[in-house]
Amino acid sequence: QVQLVESGGGLVQAGGSLRLSCAASGFTFSVYTMGWFRQAPGKEREFVAAISWSDSSTYYADSVKGRFTISRDNAKNTVYLQMNSLKPEDTAVYYCAAALGAYSDSFKDRVKAWGKGTLVTVSS
Repeated sequence: QVQLVESGGGLVQAGGSLRLSCAASGFTFSVYTMGWFRQAPGKEREFVAAISWSDSSTYYADSVKGRFTISRDNAKNTVYLQMNSLKPEDTAVYYCAAALGAYSDSFKDRVKAWGKGTLVTVSS
């Protein structure tokens, strides 16, 4: 039973910070590329960040570069998303995702498991 459980969402003011966590179980976490997506009401789910299983290389959407940092702790089967300088447009449900193999542009299409999401609301 593959399971991803997100936590850490909440309400913050613009310019504030949040740290999201995703706890994984039911698969060999260390060989999966882990990532974060987000979805606002009425919009498509979009890529936010990913981290490689092999060398911890990181990848970010242009909209969050310089503000968000993804990391992982394989010993704890957990991936994190540190979000700084938050903007109202960052408001969305954030989803954790796992895909086997190295990161590529097709990451979203190769996702094997999704979390149920955690809500981040940024007030202006």
